[in-house]
Amino acid sequence: MEEKNILELERRFQEKIDKEIKIEPNDWMPENYRKTLIRQISQHAHSEIVGMLPEGNWITRAPNLRRKAVLLAKVQDEAGHGLYLYSAAETLGADREETIDDLHSGKAKYSSIFNYPTLTWADMGTIGWLVDGAAIMNQVPLCRCSYGPYARAMVRVCKEESFHQRQGFEIVAKLANGTPEQKAMAQDSLNRFWWPALMMFGPNDDSSPNSALSLKWKIKRSTNDELRQTFIDVTVKQAEMVGLTLPDKDLKWNEERQSYDFGEIDWSEFYEVVKGNGPCNKDRVDARRKAKEDGAWVREAAMAHAEKRKLKTA
Repeated sequence: MEEKNILELERRFQEKIDKEIKIEPNDWMPENYRKTLIRQISQHAHSEIVGMLPEGNWITRAPNLRRKAVLLAKVQDEAGHGLYLYSAAETLGADREETIDDLHSGKAKYSSIFNYPTLTWADMGTIGWLVDGAAIMNQVPLCRCSYGPYARAMVRVCKEESFHQRQGFEIVAKLANGTPEQKAMAQDSLNRFWWPALMMFGPNDDSSPNSALSLKWKIKRSTNDELRQTFIDVTVKQAEMVGLTLPDKDLKWNEERQSYDFGEIDWSEFYEVVKGNGPCNKDRVDARRKAKEDGAWVREAAMAHAEKRKLKTA
């Protein structure tokens, strides 16, 4: 009898999703749906927070006041995105402190792209252009995610990511049309970040075990390979516009598919970075762990103050 009831609940749940009715926190949902969302949303939140590190490192070294102000605004946006997303994960029953501790222990993952160093100012442009551009490709469909709190959080996130992408492309365009040294700096940055940016979409579809259910439940709307292909087709034209060359000798327009063919991605590098063996994995996690430890007194003071006010009003 219990099994029959579960099957009926699952049928009604899928029917709501098929009708594009949002699932809300108090609605019944399969446990696997809840776990999938907690994993995805918390990893997304971790990526926003860890993503502040490579850019925050350049705020004091930006070439002028305007660049400092814009980069500072971008890093602040990313902090806000992390907070929205941690809050969305909490509506599913996740404990924020536990999810953050999972990041610090290495149990939870975040986007592989943030484990690469930012060596020059040009990297601030390339990250905005490529990394935030890839994020937009991934995240705009999430505005139609079947889970209401996640979908609604993504509306604002995507608007701000769009600003980040334009900000990055403007830096790259300025450098690419500057002195020979500036153009060389932009090309070097593109060479280093191109392949890691393609890896951001995740493994090929035949190696992505969670994709089928995520598509069925409308957590995702497109496959990894579909999103990656769209990103490449758009970015080739942008690179041509500023006179830079994508570092892929196999990149070629396919007339039949009306799309670009591209070279093989080095997935062994991707999996090494995901496992924690990238150039900056240790530095990134150490920095986040230290931030939590150094800020413990602030949280304790805030909690004590809140308790004091509570007693006064009781």
